[in-house]
Amino acid sequence: MAITSVAPRGGIIEEIDGVSYTFLLRSREIERYEDLHRGIFDVWDGFFGRGQKPTSSEVKDIVALALVGGGKTDTDADRIVEKATPADLFRFYEIAQAALGVAFMPDVFDEAELKKKEQQQDGDSVVLM
Repeated sequence: MAITSVAPRGGIIEEIDGVSYTFLLRSREIERYEDLHRGIFDVWDGFFGRGQKPTSSEVKDIVALALVGGGKTDTDADRIVEKATPADLFRFYEIAQAALGVAFMPDVFDEAELKKKEQQQDGDSVVLM
């Protein structure tokens, strides 16, 4: 596995237009988001059906800020997001939701892998009578 395909802790790797990018929401990006929109926990609730769903501009801003957290400049992140068409919005929604989720729960993928390995080991254990 190439080093570029491994997400940093609290981040994800996703593709946009066939190009792989790192998405990472750090505190400073979350604060920038809140300065422009609303509280991040309100957005979290919206992503999971417990509040107002994020608007397309909120989703695009989360994606852009996560690109910045992943190492892109503001200009590059804006350029990547601005090229999007309405057909890209659902994919951006998924990326924004995943970036926010892993920012709040950075070990979720590690825990899922550990649980999967434990289940495989349990399945490999055969009781002979």
